Amino acid sequence: VQLQASGGGLVQAGDSLRLSCAASGRTFAGYGMGWFRQAPGKERETVAVISYSGTNTWYIDSVKGRFTISKDNAKNTIYLQMNSLRPEDTAVYYCAAGNFGRYIDFVATNWESYEHWGQGTQVTVSS
Repeated sequence: VQLQASGGGLVQAGDSLRLSCAASGRTFAGYGMGWFRQAPGKERETVAVISYSGTNTWYIDSVKGRFTISKDNAKNTIYLQMNSLRPEDTAVYYCAAGNFGRYIDFVATNWESYEHWGQGTQVTVSS
């Protein structure tokens, strides 16, 4: 199982970025996926997650109204559209996948629920 995240970069406050995460190596039927981030000296936090069905999503309060998670099951790919970026969004962003079986509408907000992780992509927002 491989997850390849891309799309990070250095931007100014107020700019936008779109992260992509392509999954490969097996079928991902029943897998929920999400985006997580970790800033230097801080704990990893869940940013946005989406159920396998795509029906349900969850966002951390600090990104609500600015970030949008979406997915394309045919491509085994999820996206994170990040608008109105702030310096406090600076972090390494990781995508991850978790097998929730037949619970195709389930979203897990605890990052420890996800067993497959990508390599991370750096997002830096300057003020």
